Formats: sequence, C-alpha cells, structure tokens
Amino acid sequence: MAERRNARLDQPRENVRRLSMPAWLTNEAFGVLSEKFARFMGTAQFLIGMTVFVVGWIVWNAVAPTAWKFDEYPFIFLTLMLSLQASYAAPLILLAQNRQADRDRVATEQDRSRDERNLADTEFLTREVAALRLALRDNATRDFVRGELRDLLDELEERGLAVVPKDALGGPPAGAPESAT
Repeated sequence: MAERRNARLDQPRENVRRLSMPAWLTNEAFGVLSEKFARFMGTAQFLIGMTVFVVGWIVWNAVAPTAWKFDEYPFIFLTLMLSLQASYAAPLILLAQNRQADRDRVATEQDRSRDERNLADTEFLTREVAALRLALRDNATRDFVRGELRDLLDELEERGLAVVPKDALGGPPAGAPESAT
C-alpha cells in the first residue's frame, strides 16, 4: 500500500515481473554479454577459430573411417550448425548495435548541451567585450595623451617658448637655478 501512495501520476508504472530472473538474464547483463560476443566475433581469433573448426570438421568427415564419421558429404549437419550460429549471431550483433546507438545518442545530447552552454558563454563574453569597448571609447589612451603632449611641445617650440624638461628624478635640470619655495 505504501508503494501506491508514493506512486507518481505523471510517470507510467513500471512493468513489474513477479518471477525473479537470474542475474545473468537481466536486460543489462544480457546486453553486456551480447556486446562482448559481438566484439569477439569481429576478431581475427574468431575467424581463424571458425576456419580451423570447419576445416577440421570437413577433413574428419572426409578422411576418417566410416564408423567414425558423423556427418557424411554434403555435410548437412555442419550446414545446420553454421546456420544456427548465424541465426543467433545476427540478433546479438543487432542488440549490441542498438546499445551502442543508445550510448551515442546520449553522448550526442551531452555534446549538444555542452555546445549550447559554450555558445551562450561566448555570446555573453562578446557582449561584455563590446560593452567595455564602448565604455573605453571616450577614455584617452596613453598613446593619445603622449601624442597630444608632443604636438603641444612642438607648437610651443614653434612659438619660441623655451621648454625646460625635468631631469629623470623629477627635479629641475642640472645647472638650473633653484627657486625658493
């Protein structure tokens, strides 16, 4: 009864199975097993092993004494076994591909979400830089002030007014009379 009180109405009920399933038969465990099998089927070891198995089967049933042969030519039992293997391998490979597609879909959604956040951050920073440029547009830069001072000094020299620069320490130039303050 407590489960019914805590049930949410906006979510569908889970299909609860009354029979307990073995741990290896759950969807997740079976999916992991099918992925391992599908990966193994794509290896050189599997192909070499299947080739050795089929060649051994054919050689045994072609060369062995009649009493020891279990699959006479045209090897119907071998054909049946390979067909059975293929009939199980195809769905297992499809299951593994579906699981990989699900993982890829989740990764794509996460990438899209991260890309949207990065785009929003970039747009915000672009607006902030533009606002700073607008705010600093009316402020005089150091180069501008230096240029204006040079122009002013040049103009004063053209008028014949003497400009006396201060020495490096900020005092009057060497040899200049000191003023009483």
